[in-house]
Amino acid sequence: MKILYIGIIKNEVKPAVELCAENDLSSYSRFTRSSVGEFLTLFSKTVAERTKPGQRQDVEEQSYTFHAYGRSEGIAGLIISDHEYPALVAHQLLSKIVDEFLSKYPRSTFASVNGPGQLQMPQLKEYITKYQDPAQADSIMRIQKELDETKITLHKTIESVLERGEKLDQLVAKSDGLSAQSKMFYTQVSTKVLSHGVAWVWRLM
Repeated sequence: MKILYIGIIKNEVKPAVELCAENDLSSYSRFTRSSVGEFLTLFSKTVAERTKPGQRQDVEEQSYTFHAYGRSEGIAGLIISDHEYPALVAHQLLSKIVDEFLSKYPRSTFASVNGPGQLQMPQLKEYITKYQDPAQADSIMRIQKELDETKITLHKTIESVLERGEKLDQLVAKSDGLSAQSKMFYTQVSTKVLSHGVAWVWRLM
């Protein structure tokens, strides 16, 4: 079981803005971590843009799950994990993280933020380490008993949450958050995996 990414994303605007985030890419080779990190951010923003206020959804893509929780304040919390990580634990953690973020940063403080890295939430680094073990979330589970898995909408691919006519290739091509190197990686291999979405990202290890 593994958590790769925890982030808070402002999703009331398009493109969405990553307000703060932490990732653990230690399982990837140092040569590909940068590109993988860029794609995790891109796909997290893509899912966040399609997560409505009050909605909880899980989007599966290859071996990974994007857990998303939208709030009426105009943000969404995102956790990327492998399939083995319990969805209910991920969403309990999302509730905790989003509540802590909003207590520190009311909407007025991030309404005008239009770029990444302008807000800090140091505890994300602690959480992505501590909650690699889902058992560490027992205390959260006891407090937040109102959540159950029936409230979480499940999608089997990222493309299933895209609007009609949207394609991952188009999102990649127009993304300002991807380096030229990352786009080149995608272009080189996408023709080989068109029927498998973004499978190549998870193979860059």
